[in-house]
Amino acid sequence: LRDPTLYRVRRSSHHRTGTEWCIYPMYDYAHALSDSIEGVTHSLCTLEFEDHRPLYEWILEAAEVKCRPNQIEFARLNLSYTLMSKRKLLELIESGHVEGWDDPRMPTIVGLRRRGYTPKSIRDFCSKIGIAKRESVIDVALLEHSVREDLNRWVPRVMGVLRPLRLVIENYPEDKEEQVDLVNNPEDQAAGTRKVPFSKVLYIERDDFLEEPPKKFFRLSPGREVRLRSAYFVTCVGVVKDKLGEVIELRCTYDPLTRGGASPDGRKVRSTLHWVSAAHAINVEARLYDRLFLDEQPGDSGGRDFRTLLNPNSFEILETCKVEPSVAGSKPGQRFQFERLGYFIVDKDSTKRNLVFNRTVTLRDAWAKISHARK
Repeated sequence: LRDPTLYRVRRSSHHRTGTEWCIYPMYDYAHALSDSIEGVTHSLCTLEFEDHRPLYEWILEAAEVKCRPNQIEFARLNLSYTLMSKRKLLELIESGHVEGWDDPRMPTIVGLRRRGYTPKSIRDFCSKIGIAKRESVIDVALLEHSVREDLNRWVPRVMGVLRPLRLVIENYPEDKEEQVDLVNNPEDQAAGTRKVPFSKVLYIERDDFLEEPPKKFFRLSPGREVRLRSAYFVTCVGVVKDKLGEVIELRCTYDPLTRGGASPDGRKVRSTLHWVSAAHAINVEARLYDRLFLDEQPGDSGGRDFRTLLNPNSFEILETCKVEPSVAGSKPGQRFQFERLGYFIVDKDSTKRNLVFNRTVTLRDAWAKISHARK
C-alpha cells in the first residue's frame, strides 16, 4: 500500500451540514469501518473493488477492531434490454422518460413490486443465474420465465378483454342469462371454481376476429365456428361496420347443444376464445408494460446517448377494458391471470370506481422457446 488516502479535510460549507465539520472519510476507509461496526460478516462487492481489498483488510487490521468482515467480489448483474446504473436511471427520471423509481419498467425493488414480480420469483431467478467472476449479460426473458413459473401455480384465473369487440348472439333469448362454471386455477385443485354470467351480448378480444383471415388464422371470421370458453360453439354470420369501415360488432349464432364447450355430434373446432358478458362486465384500466429499451445492451451503446435507445412502446394505457364481475372490489397488490393475455396486478392508483391493472408479463414464455432451441 502506498500511503492510501483515508480522509480529506475541506474547510468549506456543505450543502447539508453547513460548516458543522470539515473532515470527510474516503469511501474505502468508511466502507471497512462501517462494515465492522454493523457486524457484517461478508461484504459482497462488484469486481471493480477487487483492487481495493488489500486496503479494506489493512484498515481493519490497523484499527484493531473485533469484527473482521471478509470482502468478496463477483460480477455485477447485467440484464438485457435494461440499465442497472443508478446514475443513468436517475437521468431517466429527471428527464421524464419514466415516472420515478417505482415505475414498473424500472429494475428497482419498488418497480418490480409494482409491476407484480414476487419475492419468490426474484429469488428463483437469482438461484438460476448463480454468481460469477466474469462479466456477462443475462437474458431478461429468464426473469420473466421465473415470475411465470411462480404465478402459474397459485394466481387465480379470470376472463378479461383488453380491446373489446361487441358480439351479439342472434338466436340467444333476449331475457336469458346463464351461469357458467370456470376453474379458478387448473394447477391448484383446491382453488375450486367460480360462476361467470353468460348472456346474449358479449365482448371478445378484437384480435380474435379477422374479416379476411390468412391461411393459419383459426380464430373467428365470417362463416367460421369457434368455442367460447366453457360456454357454447358460435358461428359468425354477419359484421357491422362504422362509417369508416371499421368492424364494431359481430353477429353470431350459437348451438344450444354445445353447452360446456363440447358438441354431441363430435364435431371439432380449432379455437377457443375468452369472453365477457356485456351486461355484467366491469370497466377497468390496463397498463401494458414492455422492455424499456430496444437495444439488448443499452449501457454499451457505442458512444450513443442511451436515451435514444428507449422503446417508444414500452408503456400503453387501455382505458376501455372489460373484465368479469368476480374482480369487483379487488385491492392493490392482488394478482390475476387474464386468460390468454397475461398476468396482472392491481395498481396502487386504483380506486373503488376505477380499477387499474398493471401487466406483469405476457403468457408467452420466450425463455422456454430459447432454451428448447439451444438444446
